[in-house]
Amino acid sequence: MRDLQPLIASLLPELVELRHHLHRHPELGYEEHETAARIVSQLQDVPGIELRTGVAGTGVVATLGAERAGACVALRADMDALPIEELGDHAHRSTVPGKMHACGHDGHVTCLVGAARVLAQLGDELEGPVKFLFQPAEEGGAGGRRMCEEGVLDDPPVRAIFGLHGWPGQPQGEIGVRSGAMLASSDRLRIAVHGTGAHAAFPHQGIDTVLVAAHVVLALQSIAARNTDPLDSVVVTVAQVHGGTADNIIPGEVRLSGTVRTLNSETRRLTFERIERVAAETARAYGATAEVTFDD
Repeated sequence: MRDLQPLIASLLPELVELRHHLHRHPELGYEEHETAARIVSQLQDVPGIELRTGVAGTGVVATLGAERAGACVALRADMDALPIEELGDHAHRSTVPGKMHACGHDGHVTCLVGAARVLAQLGDELEGPVKFLFQPAEEGGAGGRRMCEEGVLDDPPVRAIFGLHGWPGQPQGEIGVRSGAMLASSDRLRIAVHGTGAHAAFPHQGIDTVLVAAHVVLALQSIAARNTDPLDSVVVTVAQVHGGTADNIIPGEVRLSGTVRTLNSETRRLTFERIERVAAETARAYGATAEVTFDD
């Protein structure tokens, strides 16, 4: 295979501008219409590439050399941004209030567009087809699953698939690889703590859900510290606590939400079970109840 560096270098200024444009115009999961249109504009005139749009709502699939007889390989990137306000004053900062490419998906899309345009120049050096999967709704929207359900791994069937994630801690110019799991699964955690509201001057007349929720948050950390093999890994994070509408009223309900991250399916199953038990029994100890749900 020929040296790819000159091909990459010739596209680099255009790709940098693409990444800056995507960063300035972030879109949340299943809202990536402009992002998808920009991807199409980059690839629609590339010889040998066939485009399929509207996959899983806003996803794009580009197939290079669909007629080739060799094994099909897929490359995948996510497209969506996060509901975060971007700070700073750099020239390509987000222009959309409350939305930002804080997880680097603008860079992922740019990498995949660049890979498609470079590989398309190799002609017959590629033995089989290459699919480029631009996935919507990675941030909790199950966009990847929807794309699979809509057949992106078929016709031609994908034999191997590769993805990447930008990593600020990695030295520039280096790529990190390993056997086994590289990144953890991520599941959304929701806990509703139910008690009895009361005036703040008479807490004994109610069941204080704020107190109970605080104990639940603390108790959940025992799962990683005392219920998980030290050679394995679990992260249970409660990132939001919502309850109450007045300073002098104990609320009848507090809602917690966060994420659960694990590296294998068995640990994930056991962690779910432990979260449900810890939340329910901790709440029961204070006369309250806790309802746990997971969004996988």
